[in-house]
Amino acid sequence: MSGSLTGLTTHTRKVQSLYKRSLRMLENWYDRREVYRYHAVLMRQRFDQNKDIGDIRIAKDLISKGETELFENAHWHPRKFPDSPGGVAYGREVPPPDWVADYWHPLEKAQYPEYFARREQRKKEYVKLWEDKYGKASTFTPH
Repeated sequence: MSGSLTGLTTHTRKVQSLYKRSLRMLENWYDRREVYRYHAVLMRQRFDQNKDIGDIRIAKDLISKGETELFENAHWHPRKFPDSPGGVAYGREVPPPDWVADYWHPLEKAQYPEYFARREQRKKEYVKLWEDKYGKASTFTPH
């Protein structure tokens, strides 16, 4: 994720988001490409008509009306990309945990010497940070 994590969004970003969501909504309603493109051009024209508004109050009101219109015209069964949340393949492929690389064969590790050298250095740094914060790990001997 890039950008600020403060939750603040610029007006330009809100307009861009509204435009993209509007196009996605049009894709849901119109299956034929030429019909979709016709309505997309009309949508772009509506956005272009209001691009030079200097009064931020009017611009915010237009954004609010656009959000309302988008909500009211939303498709009853929107399409989802397979790997997106809610898609049929979301979360299907589980990324392997980091410790799996420790069990690679030495010949496999030899194919990526820079990566594994950097990885070993970072593991040492992590152990040092952990020991500085929590102390050295004591060996546990059960009774």
